[in-house]
Amino acid sequence: MCDHYHPQSCNTPPPSDAGFTRRRFLGHGLGLVSAATTVPAFLLRAGDALAADTTMRLTSKPGVPDGRVLVVVQLSGGNDGLNTVVPFAHDEYQEARPLLRIRPEDALRIPGSDDIGLHPALTPLQEMIDARLAGIVQGVGYPNPNRSHFASMGIWHSGQVENAARATRGWIGSALDQAPDPTALDIINVGREAPLATLGKHTRSVSFENANLFRWAGRDLHSEVSDTYDAFHDQAVEAGEEDPLAFVNRTALDAQVASSRVRKAVRGGLDTPWPQSGLANQLKMVAKMIRAELPTRVYYVNMGGFDTHANQLGNHNRLMQQFGAAMQAFYQELDAAGHRSRVVSLAFSEFGRRVQQNASNGTDHGVAGPAFVFGDAVKPGLLGEHPSLRKLDKGDLVHRVDFRSLYTDILENWMKLDAATALGKKYRPAGIFRSTA
Repeated sequence: MCDHYHPQSCNTPPPSDAGFTRRRFLGHGLGLVSAATTVPAFLLRAGDALAADTTMRLTSKPGVPDGRVLVVVQLSGGNDGLNTVVPFAHDEYQEARPLLRIRPEDALRIPGSDDIGLHPALTPLQEMIDARLAGIVQGVGYPNPNRSHFASMGIWHSGQVENAARATRGWIGSALDQAPDPTALDIINVGREAPLATLGKHTRSVSFENANLFRWAGRDLHSEVSDTYDAFHDQAVEAGEEDPLAFVNRTALDAQVASSRVRKAVRGGLDTPWPQSGLANQLKMVAKMIRAELPTRVYYVNMGGFDTHANQLGNHNRLMQQFGAAMQAFYQELDAAGHRSRVVSLAFSEFGRRVQQNASNGTDHGVAGPAFVFGDAVKPGLLGEHPSLRKLDKGDLVHRVDFRSLYTDILENWMKLDAATALGKKYRPAGIFRSTA
């Protein structure tokens, strides 16, 4: 039985001895709100809206280029990289997978390569490569690999290999902690729980599956509650004052404004046709929020189903169709709305699959696999060398690119943040961008 991964939630950092500031307030959320005895009880029912400061006054952060957006697409379960980016001309591949192999005549060709192609369902990705909008980083992994879903995903989320099991902060949240005044709309996760990757010491993400539910529920209780809430904000004082009630007041108002902006954005129209899938629906919401120019730096979405231990052929074909079509529609929508150049996307899976197919017409947990990058700024096509099929480690591919090099490139050359601060160490950038952004 597999050790399946489930999204992690955060533990509130311990209080510090610093004075009462917005940063400290954000770090402690409702713990501080509930300690203020003068706060009306209805505010305590605001739940996540109060815990998440969604300040709308900041649209530009020192160190982060105004307008640049990162979208992270998590492919959960361990995508079979060998049947995604296919070494069709290699005899070792064809012999290891007599029932699962992609035949040479079926593999989609990638410019510049005579022996590596794409799964036949990835025509949209092939078209994006031809349009110079997509790149494939081959053989991404890390030293001393772990084949547990939960453990490996924790490593990818935290950016730590040795200490991932004890990590309470992720690579994205730690990177955005560098901003002097973090807001909850810095990161939006389309899902139930905030992934570990999005959690920093001060940075937290807003998480929702349905944008219509991202609002203050107290307005539905009674008109008196709603009227009192509005009157409370009519007398709001500036958040810079040292009065805890001022911070609570200002933050609640910010949450109300932010949730209204998110819901309004998601109700917006679309300019292009979209496929029907879970990933497409998530990216559709993200496209609408980007179009509405929310002050969000990172969007996080998740596509599951990649744990293909049995009967892989049909299931993986469906996953490839959905992934390629959703990514192409997303960038077509961004292009139609005039925002394509602002957005770089990263798609990753916690590990690849083993080279040899198993007895159930599937593949078991492996190690290295491809990662995908999208956008005008990335180098198109195949990046780096495919892992050797002749020099395996206990039946697994040996990684060629450390995933933290990929993070370093994104943080330093796209987000303009200090990657070493987020990852705890300096790594050489993976070289995914056409030039230093």
